[in-house]
Amino acid sequence: MNIVATTSETPPLQAPTGFPPEYFQNREMSLLAFNRRVLWQARSPRTPLLERLRFLCIVSSNLDEFFEIREAGIKEQLKLNSVAITTDGKTAREVYQLVSDEAHAIVKEQYALLNDEILPQLAAEGIRFLKRADWNPEQREWIRDFFFREVMPVITPIGLDPSHPFPRVLNKSLNFAVELEGRDAFGRSSGAAIVQAPRVLPRVIRLPRELGESEYSFVFLSSILHEFVHELFAGMKVLGCYQFRVTRNSDLFVDEEEVKNLRAKIQGELPQRHFGDAVRLEVANSCSEAMTQFLLGQFNLTETDLYRVAGPVNLVRLMQVPDWVLRHDLKFQPFTPGLPKALHKSQSVFDGIRSGDILLHHPYQSFNPVIELLEQSAVDPLVVAIKMTVYRTGTDSVLMQSLLRAAQNGKEVTVVVELMARFDEEANIGWATKLEEVGAHVVYGVFGYKVHAKMLMVVRREESNGGGSILRRYVHLGTGNYHPKTARLYSDFGLLTCNEEIGADTNEVFKQLTGLGRAQTLTHLWQAPFTLRPSPCSPTSSRESAPRRKRRVPASVPGSSPR
Repeated sequence: MNIVATTSETPPLQAPTGFPPEYFQNREMSLLAFNRRVLWQARSPRTPLLERLRFLCIVSSNLDEFFEIREAGIKEQLKLNSVAITTDGKTAREVYQLVSDEAHAIVKEQYALLNDEILPQLAAEGIRFLKRADWNPEQREWIRDFFFREVMPVITPIGLDPSHPFPRVLNKSLNFAVELEGRDAFGRSSGAAIVQAPRVLPRVIRLPRELGESEYSFVFLSSILHEFVHELFAGMKVLGCYQFRVTRNSDLFVDEEEVKNLRAKIQGELPQRHFGDAVRLEVANSCSEAMTQFLLGQFNLTETDLYRVAGPVNLVRLMQVPDWVLRHDLKFQPFTPGLPKALHKSQSVFDGIRSGDILLHHPYQSFNPVIELLEQSAVDPLVVAIKMTVYRTGTDSVLMQSLLRAAQNGKEVTVVVELMARFDEEANIGWATKLEEVGAHVVYGVFGYKVHAKMLMVVRREESNGGGSILRRYVHLGTGNYHPKTARLYSDFGLLTCNEEIGADTNEVFKQLTGLGRAQTLTHLWQAPFTLRPSPCSPTSSRESAPRRKRRVPASVPGSSPR
C-alpha cells in the first residue's frame, strides 16, 4: 500500500502532494476495479464463447497475484498493528474490509457467470464438463481405469492423528479434506485426512471422443478424486470429501543491510515462497461447517479470508481448454501484426533504422523487428557490443538465445538482469547463470530499485561518410517487456533509432546501472528516480499558470520519455 506513517494520536494526514484524501483512489481497490473490467469481458456476449472462458480464467489468475502480494501486504500491516494511513485516508483495517467485500463480490459473480452462462453455452456447442452424475457406464469405466493407472500411484493420503500432523500445504495447490468414520488397520480413528493432489496431475482431463455424444468431453480431477477417494481408505466410511486451496504471502523480502550476494539470497528465499503465511482459503461450497472451521484454524485465518466457491477452486487450470478445442468460430479471429514500411524496403534492420526512426505500436505492429535486430547483431561481424536490460522474458526466449549466441561469437555482451521481477525471479536467475557461463557481463542493477527500463543498445562499426570507420549505436527503447508472447497481447510502444543523442543518453544510463558515479544530465531521456517525475510535471504547471502571468510557454514539452 502507499502509506504515510502516523501514530494513534496523529489526525489523518493529507497526501504528500497537499491534496485532500478524497482526491485519491485506493490503490488496492483500483486494481480490483481493473479486474472487474476483465470480468466484464467474460460477461460480454460480444466476446467469443471460448474467449469468455479465457477471460474468466484471467480473473482468477489476477486475483491469485492480488492476494499473494497486495492482500498479503495489508495483512502484514494488521499483524504489526500499524496505524499508518493510505494516501486516500484509510487505515489498513479499513482497506482490508473494503478489499474483502469487493473480492468476495467478484468471486461470487465469476462463478455465477461460469455456471449459469458459460458452461451451459459451451455444452450447447458440444463442449461439456461432465459432473459425476453425468458419466455414462463407458465413461465411468474409463475414468476408473485412469484413477488406478495415473492418479492413485502418485497421491499420498495423510490421516490426521498425533503421529501424522496437518501437512504443509503448498501455495495454490489442490487439496482435499476428507471426513471419515471407522477404524483403520491399526485401530486408529482420527476422523479426518488430507489428500494432496500433486502438480504433475492434470486438473482437467479430456475423455476419448468415442465415449460420449459430445465432440469435447472433459472431467475435472477433483471429480475423479471425489468419486474414488474411498479407494484410499479401505474399510472406512467416507462421510465427506471437500476440495480446498490456500493462497500464501509470496512477496520476497531482502534486507539491504544483510545481503552480500543478491542472487544467492534470492535463490535461498524462493523455496520459502510456497510456504509463506496464509492469506486466503478457498473451499467447495459443499464443505461442512466443522471442516471449514478446522481448516481456518490450521491456516490461522478468519471467516473474512474464506471464499466458498461453486466449482473448481482453481479456475486458472481451465486456461488451456480454449487452445485444446479446435473451434475457430468460438474464438477471436487470428490477427497478423504488420510491419513498418521502412522495414519492408530494407535488407536488414540496420538499414531500416538508418533510413529514419521507427516507432512500433504493439500488438498491432510486429515485435519481430526487435527479435531480428538482436538475431542479426549476434552473427554480424561488424557488431562489437550489445547491452540490454531484462525484466520479464520467459523461460524459453529467442532473445536470450541470441544474447548467448552473441557472447559465444565474441561480442562484448552486457546484460542488466532484474532479479526482483516478481514471479520471474527463478527464470531470470537461470538466464543470468547461462549468460555468465558463455562470458557475458551480468549485473543486477541498483539494489533498492527495480530496473524496469526496457533498453537494447547495439554498437556497430561502420564506414563513415568521410572515409574511415565510426562506431554507431542502434537503440531500442520500449514500454513493454522483451517477451515475444506478451508483445502479441499488450499495448506497448517501441522506438528503434540510431540518433546519436539518444544513443549517448542510453549509454549513460547503462553506465549508471553497471558502474558507479553521479547522474549526468541527459539530452532526451527522462530517467527515474532523477528526472522522470519532475520533467513532465514542470512544463504542465507552467502552462497552467501562464494565462495569469501573461507569459508565453513553449508549445511542446521538450524531450521524450521512453520507458
